Amino acid sequence: MSGKSWIMNATSRLISTAALLAGAAGMFVPGIARADDRPLGGLLAGFSGGILAHGVPMWSRASFEERGVTLNGEVDSVPFVEVLGGSIHPELGASFTPDGGTSYAYADLKYEIMVPGGLFFGAGLGAAVQDGYLRATSPDHNGLGSRVLFHVPLEAGIAFAEHYRASIYFEHVSNAYLTSPNEGLDNLGVRLGYRF
Repeated sequence: MSGKSWIMNATSRLISTAALLAGAAGMFVPGIARADDRPLGGLLAGFSGGILAHGVPMWSRASFEERGVTLNGEVDSVPFVEVLGGSIHPELGASFTPDGGTSYAYADLKYEIMVPGGLFFGAGLGAAVQDGYLRATSPDHNGLGSRVLFHVPLEAGIAFAEHYRASIYFEHVSNAYLTSPNEGLDNLGVRLGYRF
């Protein structure tokens, strides 16, 4: 199986598993938020998209760093666990980097809390399937060591005009030293979102 076919197959499985988990949460977890006027039977909470600087050395301190621009898009499910004044919800997304940079699809569980004034903060953990290099072959590419990586998103922003939000978004992918190399990759930028 070619590398691209493997990635498409793994991405399809990742999305199917996340959809199944979201559906199971909606049926079995007490207190899940539901709204019949939301898409996908009330499971879809909203979506976000934005533009990120690719290969920003923040968490990752790789000697070989990719550079460029990444386009990020994400769909969010309704929360299914209320914790410490905030909530945890599943999300599916992708970060696409043109011009040969690393791109990936991901599925996360993200904790988000809203504070007075419309400010919100989020942090999550999930898995990503990437199409980049396992080992760096030039100074223009990161060696990520594995096709499947951990995905860590951090976000801070403000909600406005009832349904809209703007945020600063950071994401990190790496294999957490489960294999070598583990140069990792960081993206940082801005996103706009819509909530139903």
